[in-house]
Amino acid sequence: MLNSGRLRLLSLLENLGTVRAVAETLHLSASTVSQQLAVLETETRCRLLERTGRKVRLTPAGLLLARRGREILDQMAEAEAELHALNDEPIGTVRLGVFQSAIHTLAVPAATSLATTHPRLHLELIESEPHESGPALRSGEVDVAITTIDYSGLSWGTDLEIIPLGIDPIVLVLPPDHPLAYRTTVNLAACAEETWACDRPQSYMADLTMRLCRESGFEPRVACRFSNYLMLLRHVESCRSIALLPGLAVPPDHAVATRQLSPPVQRNVTIVVRRGTTQRAAVNAVVAALRDHPEIPALSAPGRHPGREQHPPMP
Repeated sequence: MLNSGRLRLLSLLENLGTVRAVAETLHLSASTVSQQLAVLETETRCRLLERTGRKVRLTPAGLLLARRGREILDQMAEAEAELHALNDEPIGTVRLGVFQSAIHTLAVPAATSLATTHPRLHLELIESEPHESGPALRSGEVDVAITTIDYSGLSWGTDLEIIPLGIDPIVLVLPPDHPLAYRTTVNLAACAEETWACDRPQSYMADLTMRLCRESGFEPRVACRFSNYLMLLRHVESCRSIALLPGLAVPPDHAVATRQLSPPVQRNVTIVVRRGTTQRAAVNAVVAALRDHPEIPALSAPGRHPGREQHPPMP
């Protein structure tokens, strides 16, 4: 008899690549994971892993079982949810992966709504940046993801379903009395002499800021690097820098001005779920709450200005 817990370990190993990563994800010791995988080999009477030094990789049999195992685990979760939801009431825990700037603007309002409409459904929020969403969904770490997608050429695979949610413009964030705040839109070439606040290197916004500035003919002079957007906003509020941020990252209670770029830059915000789980009542309820919640002001159509629109006094 196959054990669902050990199948999950094998599936995670295919996605994460190392026993240590699997152990960290599940808060287990590496030796425990290795022992359970060895038991799975005994149960299946197949060699599932090849050991090369300190590393392991899946054999063809291991790859087959990992992928079939993921399908089995999804079907088990779906059957369990359907049994609980015979009365059409969403029940259980749904893990929602969400990137930083959408936590308080999208995920928290949805969680608040679900707590009222479906009190037996528990929504667990897990910070997950866009590049982490696909692996997290496939490994089962999250059931639903709010992420950003570039439709120009990125393929997410047939095992994931993409549900468009809206457009989030990238905005220039300025102190409210900054000279550029007098403009309706700003070409980045006008910011060549400015001091910048940026995300950490190799993050989505840091890479985007560097690329856009370089395309505008200059290298940004960076004063600080914070992974926390609230810290970036406070640095801008202190009149010590300017920044590029997603519109979702700029709540209306900060003393900053936001201006769209010319030409405009935006990102597509989407919901992504694993195929085979979309019929689960709990997952459907979470998707519906994210799409239909009326208190989501930050997603906008092109041409609107998210965030606080403060205009400095005219001289």
